[in-house]
Amino acid sequence: MKDLWRLLRLLSASWHWQVLGILLGIVVVLTNVGLLALSGWFIAAMGLAGLGLLHLEYFLPAAAIRALAIIRTVGRYLERLTTHEATFRLLSQLRVWFYQHLEPLAPARLQTHRAGDLLSRIRADIDSLDNFYLRVLAPSIVAPVCAVLMVLFLAHFSAGAALADLLGLLLVGLALPLMAFRLARRPGQAAVTQRGQLRAEIADTIRGFEELRVFGALARQTAQHEAGYEALIGAERAQARVEAASGGAGLFIVQCTMLAALVCAIPLASAGRLPGPDIAMIALFVLASFDAVSGLPNAYRALGETLAAARRIFEIVDAEPAVKEPSAEAPAPLRFDIAFRDVGLRYDAHAPWALDGVSLTIPAGGSLGIVGPTGSGKTSLGNLLLRFWDCERGEVLIGGVPIRDLNGETVRGFCAVIAQQTHLFNTSIRENLRLARPDATDAAMHDALRRAGILDEVSAMPDGLETMVGEVGTQLSGGQARRIAIARAFLKDAPILVLDEPTEGLDALSERIVIDALALLMQGRTTLMITHRPQALRDVDSVARMEQGQIFPV
Repeated sequence: MKDLWRLLRLLSASWHWQVLGILLGIVVVLTNVGLLALSGWFIAAMGLAGLGLLHLEYFLPAAAIRALAIIRTVGRYLERLTTHEATFRLLSQLRVWFYQHLEPLAPARLQTHRAGDLLSRIRADIDSLDNFYLRVLAPSIVAPVCAVLMVLFLAHFSAGAALADLLGLLLVGLALPLMAFRLARRPGQAAVTQRGQLRAEIADTIRGFEELRVFGALARQTAQHEAGYEALIGAERAQARVEAASGGAGLFIVQCTMLAALVCAIPLASAGRLPGPDIAMIALFVLASFDAVSGLPNAYRALGETLAAARRIFEIVDAEPAVKEPSAEAPAPLRFDIAFRDVGLRYDAHAPWALDGVSLTIPAGGSLGIVGPTGSGKTSLGNLLLRFWDCERGEVLIGGVPIRDLNGETVRGFCAVIAQQTHLFNTSIRENLRLARPDATDAAMHDALRRAGILDEVSAMPDGLETMVGEVGTQLSGGQARRIAIARAFLKDAPILVLDEPTEGLDALSERIVIDALALLMQGRTTLMITHRPQALRDVDSVARMEQGQIFPV
């Protein structure tokens, strides 16, 4: 119920479209029932009139049938248009809402989630929530409103037929949906979970395809995916069985209800208390009345899957960010020296200290190289400086201002980062450069590429700046990708540089070119360089060594 209420609150942003869609849904159901019932009455009455047993005014019911047909057609079109507009608006709002909650969690709180699983929650689980309005909420409101109006109308002709119709509507519209919900809830949750797990595993397989082939593990990985698909198909089959059973039971109840209504109405006609054509009208009215509730069993069968998807979304949304923004931001620093004062950091309350009493100072425009073995805490310094994590004790200052008193976006606005894993998006070199400065001109881009030592290579490419770099830059060499990142840093022109293993994985020639470009980039900028390659330390002012989370001068 908690998840259900949260979903209802999320719908409030586009409630005008949703209410209009529900009102149109009521109109469509009532006109559909009225059209079928009136047509049955009219045909029966015309037959009796042809035998001379009934005097009939032809034009009024004929005009009413035409009017109902037109209203039903137009209403159905407008209802579909409105409800789908409401659904698409809801989906767009949900995606924005989810991303706004997701962004403060990155990267600290998202490291425990697999990339494929996060993608599944962002895309598939959000898409699953469209079932809630379109297939659950709207039909759940339309059904009782129409049911009350139809039963009251029918009671005017036969109380017994109205009572039979009410009982049938309750069985099909309430008892069957609740039963379908209870029976399909567990397989629906299992299907959502299994689907997310499969997407995560397939994403891992695609990223590690080459390694899987080299080590001959592709067949085992494929078998694992097939087992996952079998589990997913099993859950979907269980849902399909519930859907088929509820659908068959619903049809049976509909026929029984129509028969009961006829049993109640025929004696009234025999006694002369009910005109003959009304028998046909009552039978078809009862049959058509189930149009209001016919979709509810399948809707509530899908509700279990929808709530499971919502729970996976809320699990992310409810996570507390690792870094809390200040309630009132301090004035921006006027200088850009960096100081770590007795800093302590753990990535988990029970984990060992990644940084333990670290104190260091980098003067404005100066540079410090940090060396040390893997796992000594070097990268943690950059994580703290960029406000991706917050220290457990001590403080980090920029220009004498504690970064805790500054928003994360403000701090990161002062910094440019060049890391070992340079991320280039699957678009052109131009668009990758514009990440640093969206309004950059071609002249500014060419100047940045020249200073990064890659302008001649880009100019020699057939498409120049429009060259597509491929997924994560696969169309470029490692050295070229690193120099594109350096050009991006030149464009941003930030006063602080964080260089995390900037030459790792490069051959000797590429490393020398990158080091020359970095030397130019470091001029006048406060630089923290993290590396274990001595060549990269050529242009730093001083060097410190890290061991087990502690820092020592070299």
